[in-house]
Amino acid sequence: MSAEPRQAASLILLRDSGDGAEVLLVQRNPEQRFMGGAWVFPGGAVNSAEDADHAATAVRELEEEAGIALPGDTEVVPYSRWITPDGEGVSIRFDTWFYAARAPDGAVARPDGGECVDARWLTPAGALALHAKDELALVFPTIKHLERLSETDSVDETLAAARGRKVEPVLPKVTLRDGVPQVLMPGDPGYDDA
Repeated sequence: MSAEPRQAASLILLRDSGDGAEVLLVQRNPEQRFMGGAWVFPGGAVNSAEDADHAATAVRELEEEAGIALPGDTEVVPYSRWITPDGEGVSIRFDTWFYAARAPDGAVARPDGGECVDARWLTPAGALALHAKDELALVFPTIKHLERLSETDSVDETLAAARGRKVEPVLPKVTLRDGVPQVLMPGDPGYDDA
């Protein structure tokens, strides 16, 4: 029986630097059952009390996990929507809306020490390079977001691109090829048959 995805939201917090736009990543507590030790965008499940306000959830999670409060007039732009693949043995699934926002000037990340134990500002390309050297644990959706984020050079450019893009749900599929799990994205060869 397939697990019903829980509604969730994440915030891609951005700031400009001399090397281009940087993004805030937080490290999940290694002791956590779901994605323990992985570096991710701050985020979490939507509380039913919030009437499924995904943007409010993303902003709340940023403050809870990284200690950064966004001013009330901060533009929070829908960026993407990812749904955890279904499959045998998958018991935790999320339907996650990702939002992008500019960091307040001088924002300092202070991980909560419970859910998140560390935080770093990195360029998307820098984060991907550290991951390639096994120095930064990233999960598939974060990698895909960092790849897209690395296509823009500034916060303004990133937010403008997000404003101009229609958010369509992305549902990766996992298939076995020669006994090795392989993630297929919509549009990949074999996706419709998986």
